[in-house]
Amino acid sequence: MIRWRNGTVLALGKSWRGAQELQVTLEAPEHGVEVRALAYPQLVGVAEPGDRVVLNVTALAMGLGTGGYAMVVAIPDRLPPDAAGLERSCGHVVKARYTPLQVTMLGVDEQDSEHHETIAAADSIENMPVVIADLHSALPAILMGIRVDSPTARVSYVMTDGGALPIWFSRTVSELHEWLCGTVTVGQAFGGDADAVTLHSGLLAARHVQRADIAIVTQGPGNLGTGTPWGFSGVAAGEAVNATTALGGRPIGALRISDADPRGRHSGVSHHSTTAFGKVALAAADLVIPEGLSEQLASAVAEDLAPLASRHNVIHVSSAGLNTALAACPVKLSTMGRGLDADYAYFLAAAAAGRHAAALLNS
Repeated sequence: MIRWRNGTVLALGKSWRGAQELQVTLEAPEHGVEVRALAYPQLVGVAEPGDRVVLNVTALAMGLGTGGYAMVVAIPDRLPPDAAGLERSCGHVVKARYTPLQVTMLGVDEQDSEHHETIAAADSIENMPVVIADLHSALPAILMGIRVDSPTARVSYVMTDGGALPIWFSRTVSELHEWLCGTVTVGQAFGGDADAVTLHSGLLAARHVQRADIAIVTQGPGNLGTGTPWGFSGVAAGEAVNATTALGGRPIGALRISDADPRGRHSGVSHHSTTAFGKVALAAADLVIPEGLSEQLASAVAEDLAPLASRHNVIHVSSAGLNTALAACPVKLSTMGRGLDADYAYFLAAAAAGRHAAALLNS
């Protein structure tokens, strides 16, 4: 079910690459209630105070932390013009297919793309290191780990569709964009510097169109988990290992490690990592453990990874300098509501995976 509401824009809030926050007052049945709303100008146009807006308030009503906005579906009295009619030059790759909000994108791999021949001819990412993580919150820490030893490395972010579909939802990507050589959205995700039909063609685009030295693959914000062994969106991390290997890349697992998460299934190495890399991944990856974990956590990590060690390469990476790099990150580090100090091991593990990617690149 979708919970629909009408409202009026009272004021404009923060804006970032591809997104615009609004303060909106609702009409009946919550007449006069003010809510925080989010609009994507490339989809609905730029909102202004006084605009009447149609809202989807489902996530807001559910109290979701990541997606807790009223989403602007339309500005009905001032619809944006068609970008270029319905011509094929606009692209014919449809994302969010067969939903009321489906959108067309020019796919980097489709026939009308200037890069079609490049993608069609490519069958390898040429040993490119690919850092793969479960959660979107690992992205900035991985990037900081790369930059400690390889500050000029060209890094592409490839966003899968397990979380948010529009990349514009991510403030992290917006604030880090100048440190990336590009972004690629794959599957049903959309809005990157390049859009691709599959993760495979997205990785090829990162390498051959954006000229990336290293790629980082994670879902967008809004991980979905059910507390069941297989029912979580991060299971796609294992599939990313397979795609990377099929294309001749070097898969690196950024393990989800924590001694702060109160849930037992996420203590030590999260079951998300052991399932994705241990059961879904059919090819070997480098699984990175940072030095400097507490003795108790290091012991738990070793125990959790023991069943995976026969198939994967367990790599121990120095933590020297990573704390300074993480503390200097230009975006606020946060995972499940915990910051750097509250869940240091999680961010350290992600940064160590980035450092290992830089080491492979430099060697």
